[in-house]
Amino acid sequence: MAAPAAGPYGPPDGGWGWMIVLSGFMMNALSYGVIRSLGVFFVEFVHSFHKLSSEVSWITSISIAVQQFASPVGSALSMEYGARAVVMAGGVLAFLGILLAAFGNSLLYLYLTLGGMTGFGWALVFAPTMGAIPKYFLRRRVLALGLALTGNGLSSFIFSPLLQALIDAYSWRGALIILAAIVLNLCICGALLRPLPVPEDTRPGPEEAKKPSKGTLFLRKMASVLDLSLFRNRGFVLYSAGMLLIGTGYFVPYVHLVPHGKDLGLSNYEAAFLMSVTALADAGARLLSGCFADLKLFTMLHLLVLWNSVTGLSLLLLPLGKSFPGIMALGLLYGLSAGAFAPIIFAVLPDLVAIERVTSAVGLCLMVMSFGGLLGPPLSGFLRDLTGDFRVSFIVCGGFILAGSGVLMCIPSFFSRASLPCHKKKESSGLPRKDDDAAVFSTLISPSSTDQSLDTSQATKMSAVSSEC
Repeated sequence: MAAPAAGPYGPPDGGWGWMIVLSGFMMNALSYGVIRSLGVFFVEFVHSFHKLSSEVSWITSISIAVQQFASPVGSALSMEYGARAVVMAGGVLAFLGILLAAFGNSLLYLYLTLGGMTGFGWALVFAPTMGAIPKYFLRRRVLALGLALTGNGLSSFIFSPLLQALIDAYSWRGALIILAAIVLNLCICGALLRPLPVPEDTRPGPEEAKKPSKGTLFLRKMASVLDLSLFRNRGFVLYSAGMLLIGTGYFVPYVHLVPHGKDLGLSNYEAAFLMSVTALADAGARLLSGCFADLKLFTMLHLLVLWNSVTGLSLLLLPLGKSFPGIMALGLLYGLSAGAFAPIIFAVLPDLVAIERVTSAVGLCLMVMSFGGLLGPPLSGFLRDLTGDFRVSFIVCGGFILAGSGVLMCIPSFFSRASLPCHKKKESSGLPRKDDDAAVFSTLISPSSTDQSLDTSQATKMSAVSSEC
């Protein structure tokens, strides 16, 4: 593989980076791709355990929430022990959670196994892998993220009808056993990860303190590893708040679109095909979104708000579909907008924080987003039990997503693009101009961007400059 060409700390923009993208593709396919396909089991669980929709919804909700809430743990462990070992351990945990769920006789058991254990395994897998991709790419960063995230859609396209066929042939228990064996391939994702040197954070560590107590040492160590100082960055705080609202509505269609189709009278395979087509549109949009974003026609933050707003509007329109062609068309609209939105989520983070802090930022952002993921599906199930269908559920969740767009527009750099031309920042920084990409990367990792007490105006300038370059 080609060696890095941008200096000892520069992103190679290729070489082994494409294997990291492959790892991310497989990881997304075997984590979020599986989460999206769990809706196929929804009706089976309702009938098997004789429970309400809101109670069964907690299974997927817990797995999403644990996966996101525990993501900082995955980030912290990967920085201490390396991403490869952590991701492989997460793959084993996810495998065990799904395997043990196949022998469950109560919803509580499924909450602990398919929800908690599997979700924690996915937490150890997701943040370290997605945090590694931006470190390998600069010019093609969004494209690389888009390629990795297409694993969600393509696997959902395959898994939904496949799992329905396995349920028909082996019951839901047999289908879970086979699914567990497939998910074990997450260990291969971890084996592909190769560390890329990045500059170390220069913040003082616990060892520099004068004889602190053991408790103080422990708390300082955890704060340093989790990088909680990111919450001093106003832009990151607003970004996390927006993701909290978006997460409340974003996952609902992937949990309840299949049962919604069955409520409308679709057959099991028609409902599963509906999820597959939506997922395929999602996958294609992720790739196209990455290509479009790399043209630099708009800032990443502007694209994020645009695609997220279209996603919210598509959820508001989803209840209008009352026949198979109608709901298929609206499902395609949701898949296209949600897919275009997904790669931009992580592409914005290097503009808000320093590149060496991206892994921590991904973990913390997913932790905040987990509260929305925990609330959304049960709320949707509760509204379904209350009203008799999912129409009100989709409208409410679309409102949460649009509210998230409003919060993202409050990020300081959103309206500041015209005030800070990129070339002026380069001239004032004293960086060599013969290699613009190397200069941009040097700007991203400069000491001013790692200062945990960065003021709001400086954060605004850094974010705007990084976006435009």
